[in-house]
Amino acid sequence: MAFFTSKAFSVFITFLAFYGAQRLYLRFKYFWLNPVLLAILGLMAFLRLTGLRYEDYFQGGQIISFFLGPAVVALGVPLYLQMEEIRKRGRAIGVSIGVAAVVGVLSAAGTAALLGASGPVVASLAPKSVTTPIAMGIAEKIGGIPPLTAAIVIATGILGAVIGPGVLRLCGVRQPVAFGLAMGAASHGIGTARAVEEGEAQGAAGGLAICLNGIATAVVTPLLMKLVMLWVRHP
Repeated sequence: MAFFTSKAFSVFITFLAFYGAQRLYLRFKYFWLNPVLLAILGLMAFLRLTGLRYEDYFQGGQIISFFLGPAVVALGVPLYLQMEEIRKRGRAIGVSIGVAAVVGVLSAAGTAALLGASGPVVASLAPKSVTTPIAMGIAEKIGGIPPLTAAIVIATGILGAVIGPGVLRLCGVRQPVAFGLAMGAASHGIGTARAVEEGEAQGAAGGLAICLNGIATAVVTPLLMKLVMLWVRHP
């Protein structure tokens, strides 16, 4: 029994779940079979069926979480290789990220506030489109609930990775840099991983969007939250 609550087992079962989900996705190439989504659902079912406590499982999960930082830094490699292409579009990228940061905050926080959500819940939703460590930091500073923010960020990333490419193609967005920027700005790392499947330029633009949108969202969120709450109180 001790082995099943060990860090080694948690790491093993996590990699096994993702490997199986990845194989299934590669086999059928159906957009709803997103590997991250399937792995999460598989692990939830495993914990439920075995009765293994999440706290025991997460002891090993923390080891995997440690590699999130290096994985994000590694996105700098395709970004460097595509630097000339991105430099040509510097102004357009800057404007796009600014708009993405504002829309990302208002689309969630504004809607939640209008529907009567409490202040902490609204604050938790605001940084939904940036990577988890930045989002949790923003939520903590503006009175949100960091664990709730983490769950929402993951859900946002999965949803963006699943439906994002189809929505962008439907809207006629096919230029590689624009495609990658949209995926990275809307659904951070998980969306960028999906953008990488489309091509190197898309992946590089997605990695750039993660960094720039994280900074922009951290800057604009406190001001936008004040405007949202003021608007709701005095429509």
